[in-house]
Amino acid sequence: MSQAAYLTGQFLLAMPSMGDRDFDHAVIAMCAHDAEGAVGIGLGDVIGGIGFHSVLRQFGIDPGDAPDAPVHVGGPVEVRRGFLIHSLDWMGQDSVDVAGRWALSGSLDILRAIAAGAGPRQWVIALGYAGWGAGQLDGELATPGWLPVKGGIDLLYDVPAADRWQRAFAGAGIDPRLLVSGAGTA
Repeated sequence: MSQAAYLTGQFLLAMPSMGDRDFDHAVIAMCAHDAEGAVGIGLGDVIGGIGFHSVLRQFGIDPGDAPDAPVHVGGPVEVRRGFLIHSLDWMGQDSVDVAGRWALSGSLDILRAIAAGAGPRQWVIALGYAGWGAGQLDGELATPGWLPVKGGIDLLYDVPAADRWQRAFAGAGIDPRLLVSGAGTA
């Protein structure tokens, strides 16, 4: 299996040594990774003061009984564009099955379905995404900035954003408190 096939449907965890504020404690759900590039949705942080109901109202959709879930910082690219990662029990006009683990949707039909109580059973919403050009992520993976992990689906839906990074490391058998942000000298 190629590394690209391995990363789709997995999580990328930012190592403390990364030093990039956009990705501090990042947990990125990888949705695509091939020869043309990679796309993932960040789920390690939420946007303060914005909930799912705010997003729905911006599109003139009545929230109904939908929960006012937090909106995640999906990444530094197209920060005004929304994405939902959701369970595979609902597929819409633009939904993409991500390695049989979850689906990715980004159109209004999923917002309307959730507000009407007819959407996917589980979902998280984010604004923006993390994107890499052809070969860029492969190059970054050759340095000590990212740790790819399989991680359980519960990481998406059952773990609060503030706890995802640490829980993902723990799930990989790593105590992130023991990681250092710099290199030593011999």
